[in-house]
Amino acid sequence: MNSEFTIAVHSLVLLAYHPGKMASSDYIAQNVATHPARVRKVMGLLKKSGYVTSKEGVGGGFILQADPDSVTLGEIYRLTSEGSLQPNWCSGDTNMPCVVASNIEEVMAKVFCDAEQHLTLYFDQLTISNVLKELKTTQTK
Repeated sequence: MNSEFTIAVHSLVLLAYHPGKMASSDYIAQNVATHPARVRKVMGLLKKSGYVTSKEGVGGGFILQADPDSVTLGEIYRLTSEGSLQPNWCSGDTNMPCVVASNIEEVMAKVFCDAEQHLTLYFDQLTISNVLKELKTTQTK
């Protein structure tokens, strides 16, 4: 999984925590603890998909456009990270006579595909509001 998913969820939760308020990419980047350019890239994806809107210039930034109760982590995962669970490299060699070496790549691809389906089903059950509520619960402990 790539970090864009975490940046997107963190950013959406931050905007949901401050409903109706504009947040600059610098502010979001400081909160996420990453470079503002990375935040702008992710926020661009979120804007293109209608989750946030933006205003340029002084006093500009991003504001949550979507209802945090209806935005699922599954949607955000599919937007930012779908297909990234499977590593780029797999062991084995399809040209070897060994049944393990010649078939492990295909079997592992299915394993990762199935795992990603389960992961997205789990993420589909969680919303930005759920994450925000969990944060507020942890804060009171």
